[in-house]
Amino acid sequence: MGRRDDVATAPVAVGLVGAGPWAHMVHAPTFAAGPETRLAGVWARRPEAAARLAARHGSTAVSDLDELLERCEVVAFSVPPEVQADLAVRAVGAGRAVVLEKPIAADLDGAERLADAIGEAGVASFVVLSWRYADLVRRFVDDAAGFDVTGASGRFISGSLLAGPFATPWRLERGPLLDLGPHVVDLLDATVGEVVGVRAAGDLLGWVSLALDHIGGETSTVALCATSGIDPGRAGVELYGPAGVLEIDCTASVDGHAFATLRREVAAAVREGTRHPLDVGRGLHLQRILHLAEGQLLA
Repeated sequence: MGRRDDVATAPVAVGLVGAGPWAHMVHAPTFAAGPETRLAGVWARRPEAAARLAARHGSTAVSDLDELLERCEVVAFSVPPEVQADLAVRAVGAGRAVVLEKPIAADLDGAERLADAIGEAGVASFVVLSWRYADLVRRFVDDAAGFDVTGASGRFISGSLLAGPFATPWRLERGPLLDLGPHVVDLLDATVGEVVGVRAAGDLLGWVSLALDHIGGETSTVALCATSGIDPGRAGVELYGPAGVLEIDCTASVDGHAFATLRREVAAAVREGTRHPLDVGRGLHLQRILHLAEGQLLA
């Protein structure tokens, strides 16, 4: 009995795949901070980067994915989507829970394959839709449940692809839709109602406009751009109805507390064997919407 209690209360061992900017800014410090988790190891394509990141957080760099899987209960990914999907399938095949970045894969086929693998393995999964772990955003979602919505709009406008740590090859190739779009579409889906249709217009690498159809008949609009020279960026959602407007500024809502919430909820779901609402199914739902939108922009 004592050993079982010790396991239930011990920090969850998290292995980190990736040692790039987001791993430095979020994943490593979040899971190393505890007390709910500990950073059990870091593996990356560049061993020297993994070693630097691991040393900074009192962890260990490992030589390959198999060694990382032996050390951990959960694998957190901070790698491009085309890399994440294949590696995550390997991780869940070994019985490890996964913390996934969005989009969960580079394309819909990869996302469906990953979701199927997670379902077959029966492991926990989490998607880092960072807005949704913030207290102010969660309050907004709760308030929206009692707000009569007739229409809505959302935006995520930044200069992240002009320069800096997020001007990475996959983002430069795919534009703002798959990078910024999941945040906005997810929040509109959560507050207005399930998105059941999308119409896209604009420039895939520039300004993207989406018109979303929601299950209750409502519509909303989305503006996405990562090449606008504004600092800081502008991101948020407004809901309109007979009572006026309900709005959230997401640029001012997400901080270290949001990622501490992520850490706590990952640990709790793994220890209790429960399903998190922002799991791979959520990621797949968003990927299906964005897949349709991307296809329209490329047509």
